[in-house]
Amino acid sequence: MILEMKNIQKQFADLEVLKDISFGVDSGEVVSIIGPSGSGKSTLLRCATFLETIDGGEIVYMGDKAAWTNDNGEAEYVGPQEMKKFRGYCGLVFQQFNLFPHYSILKNITDAPMQVQGISKAEAESNAMDLLKKMGIADKADAYPFQLSGGQQQRVAIARALAMKPEILFFDEPTSALDPELTGEVLKVIKQLADEKMTMVVVTHEMPFAKAVSNRVIFMDGGVIVEQGDPKDVFENPQEERTKQFLSVFER
Repeated sequence: MILEMKNIQKQFADLEVLKDISFGVDSGEVVSIIGPSGSGKSTLLRCATFLETIDGGEIVYMGDKAAWTNDNGEAEYVGPQEMKKFRGYCGLVFQQFNLFPHYSILKNITDAPMQVQGISKAEAESNAMDLLKKMGIADKADAYPFQLSGGQQQRVAIARALAMKPEILFFDEPTSALDPELTGEVLKVIKQLADEKMTMVVVTHEMPFAKAVSNRVIFMDGGVIVEQGDPKDVFENPQEERTKQFLSVFER
């Protein structure tokens, strides 16, 4: 198993955002997380990728604990050196692309592998060009983010995440900032990665995509997992009343 999150708790001031969340992701599995806005989906991804700290529970990557609850009932993390290893296991693609505007597309992709992993410029650029070809935008290597469409920028963001060779890739509503035509471009790339057995966790509002591409769907609401299972079961025969209510606004 690539990732296990056990009894995860997170709150901001008095607001309990994640309440005892547990799930795991196997190698090659695509897990889609659906649910209404404010249900804790993005916070869960930020905790899984160490952009937020948990208040309780356990995060395990590749069988090793990155975070746990100590005897005082507080969350404890591995030290900074070991944390580098855990950060290297995961990549995150954001809603808003988060590209460096003053870097060329090629530099956006090569910077982290060179700085963090210490690979040579030649190797980083060769890998980056391979990824840009895969994304269908090899001709944009020397362009800057402002010269690209939203769909092209998001494909660069995916290439940038893949350049670090993560074990698992997280997507936080990767199409929410895009119009329908550009959404299709990005979903096509994610489907291609799924076909290649890339391990992924995708927070999405694209229900047909979640149903078609996922091995498992998790429905979250109010900081808890309400229901999870095979996409066909969750979408066509949901067991929980809250899931039925949520899905009733989408054509199944």
